[in-house]
Amino acid sequence: MQAQPTRILLADDHALVRHGLRLILDAEPDLTVVAEAGDGAEAVELATRGQVPIDLAILDIAMPRMTGIQAAREISRRAPGVRLLMLSMYDNEQYFFESLKAGASGYVLKSVADRDLLEACRAAMRGEPFVYPGAITALIRDYLQRHQQGEPVPETVLTPREEEIVKLIAEGHSSKDIAGILVISVKTVERHRANILAKLGLRDRLELTRHAIRAGLVEP
Repeated sequence: MQAQPTRILLADDHALVRHGLRLILDAEPDLTVVAEAGDGAEAVELATRGQVPIDLAILDIAMPRMTGIQAAREISRRAPGVRLLMLSMYDNEQYFFESLKAGASGYVLKSVADRDLLEACRAAMRGEPFVYPGAITALIRDYLQRHQQGEPVPETVLTPREEEIVKLIAEGHSSKDIAGILVISVKTVERHRANILAKLGLRDRLELTRHAIRAGLVEP
């Protein structure tokens, strides 16, 4: 039986932009736009109280009434099951980090949306981050600044096996890859991953990657 397509809410205050993005998304059999919003407040309403269930909200950062980042915070709080992606015209570190704090799992530049958006949507639905090259540079710069300011690297609370798994996740391996590398079941990998997130107080793969960089498990 074929899986149901990912149901997407598309929020941008420019109708032409929404139309263009919708054409890209609706052309894919596993993705379908089921709702559109012209501002952040409308996006929150549709994601949390709309009649159509939403799996993924794609939010433009610069919108009237409520920005995409503000909307992401509200959706994260009121509908935590909805995955979030941010859209922006700007390769801006501050926007990128604020998006992560708001609960977004990816940040897509509009200038390359035709290339990156589909991959970002699928990564979000797999529970994985989508990080464009400039954002990786920002993550590394953030690590270096913290290091220079003398912020302590957190003491490890993980077992050696959990550290192995964090390292492999940070290097971009899927649960299936990790299971093959460590010769354990995918279910065991997922259980370890859940335990790791709980121990470290983290939410997702992107935060795990940042922890791995700070803890020296992967090189910045």
